[in-house]
Amino acid sequence: MSITMIERTEAATGAGFSHVLETPAATPAEAERHFAQRLALETDPWDVYEDSKRGATGFVVIDARGADAYAECHLPGAVSLPYRTISPETTASFSRDDVLIVYCWSPVCNAACKACVRLAALGFRVKEMVGGIEYWLKEGYPIIGTTPEKIG
Repeated sequence: MSITMIERTEAATGAGFSHVLETPAATPAEAERHFAQRLALETDPWDVYEDSKRGATGFVVIDARGADAYAECHLPGAVSLPYRTISPETTASFSRDDVLIVYCWSPVCNAACKACVRLAALGFRVKEMVGGIEYWLKEGYPIIGTTPEKIG
């Protein structure tokens, strides 16, 4: 006799069942590797803002959105490099000694991810600024340009 979807759903909501623990947690070693890898590939608005405010060097902030979006608003000091334009020619002025910090609009925008793929393929070290300009603005950090209506 097979268990129906309804029976599985009822069993999944019974006493003692945990949605959180239905899939076992990783071992501490697996978790350490996973989160260390994420930190190697990602940064956040706070880290970028604090380092920029302190004048830290060794990274360049890249706005991977289109030129119109960049003209509307962007992070102070960010370079406009729409992801579709990334090529050896458009990146010739970047140093491979710097880490390129790439952002786009929000967590649901993947322009930064696409830019990171293209930049890494060209030999650059990259990190995505998770949250994008949306979360930069939510943190109250300054921008160049006007605040988009979406944030209002």
